[in-house]
Amino acid sequence: MHTPLDRTQPPSFQEIREIYVTRAQSQTLPNGIKLHWLNAGEQPALRLEFIFAAGNWYEPRKAVSYFAAKMLNEGTSTRTAAQINEYVDQFGSFLELNHGVERINVTLYALNKHLPALLPLVVDLITDSVFPEAELENLKTITQQNIRVNSEKTAFLAQNRFKELIFGADHPYGRSIHVADIPGIHPGLLKPYFEERLKGKPFDIVLSGMITDDVLKQVTGVFGQFPVTVPGADGSASKAIADQTRAEVIEKAGSLQSSLRVGKRLFTRRHPDYFKMMVLNEILGGYFGSRLMKNIREDKGFTYGIHSSLVTHQREGYLVIGTDVKREFTGQTLDEIRKEIKILQTEPVGEEELRTVQSYMIGSFAGSVTTSFALADHFKTIYFDGLDYAFYEHYIEHIRQTTAEDLLELANKYLDVDSLSEVVAGGK
Repeated sequence: MHTPLDRTQPPSFQEIREIYVTRAQSQTLPNGIKLHWLNAGEQPALRLEFIFAAGNWYEPRKAVSYFAAKMLNEGTSTRTAAQINEYVDQFGSFLELNHGVERINVTLYALNKHLPALLPLVVDLITDSVFPEAELENLKTITQQNIRVNSEKTAFLAQNRFKELIFGADHPYGRSIHVADIPGIHPGLLKPYFEERLKGKPFDIVLSGMITDDVLKQVTGVFGQFPVTVPGADGSASKAIADQTRAEVIEKAGSLQSSLRVGKRLFTRRHPDYFKMMVLNEILGGYFGSRLMKNIREDKGFTYGIHSSLVTHQREGYLVIGTDVKREFTGQTLDEIRKEIKILQTEPVGEEELRTVQSYMIGSFAGSVTTSFALADHFKTIYFDGLDYAFYEHYIEHIRQTTAEDLLELANKYLDVDSLSEVVAGGK
């Protein structure tokens, strides 16, 4: 006879003590290109990424890197944009072009059996893109329209202005594309950037999925003898603008909502306080049970959601607290954010709360390393940040060893409310 289930009692659980992260394998091809692969797929499909040191950090003027990346599949000397898309589609594959502040990614999703037919196309795109003027004008029109639409959204305005405040509007991490930046973009700007940062320049290849010896042989056969030359220096974007602690309101007539961004520049994953700061951020606003959520969403009802995040780039990082509230609750919400920070600076976090947050963080991390693509993403995180797998091997240890005293010290060291920049878009 079965014992009746007592639904008033939570199920027992076992504390996670170790998480194994499958490691990527790497080799340097004869031409210096670095190949990394993670064989963890159960189906004969893969993701193939070509990652260039490009993006905002290396562009000569605003928007050049973005349009150069987005135009890579708009035509080569032998294929039109339509022909490129039709060719990829016939294999049930997908081509993705991602532009960031430090890198440009050309990503191909495909079945293993179609790789021999698709690799020559990728070579074509990264060596022979011609940036046809008609397609560029169409992309410029679409981009301008998207910016105009987004500029009506307070969240878009607040986030862009916040990054400009903490880094500077001309810094690669603070730079945003505005409508006025787009008309001056033309093929004569994109082609030299393509030649300087992409065509025949070093890149990393990251393979994930079912990566067989045959797949590796095909990739190394095509790209191992690829002619490569080292690009020039980073240019004028090598120094950050000093912090400017400011509060700014972007008035939006008729807006019933205000978007808030509060935060400051911090540090990268390489910083010795990074793991402890992750725990502090999680308690403040990093998950649904955080203090900001309990106070501002559940107790006050000012918002549907509020979140704090640690954002890390290769060279810098920052903390940002973000939420959308009714316009009339703007001032009160800012006051409550400051109050929660002050509490963290004056009162030690309770043992139960700290243990709950630590368990949540470790459980979330364990759930994030279950697929081949996710494992590859975790590899890229440490690889491009100059770290190794010790970062993950000691993850549980670092999280568990963070104490209430550590958090009190960090809150006073990094969260002085007078050091935080603040943007309100909509109005007070």
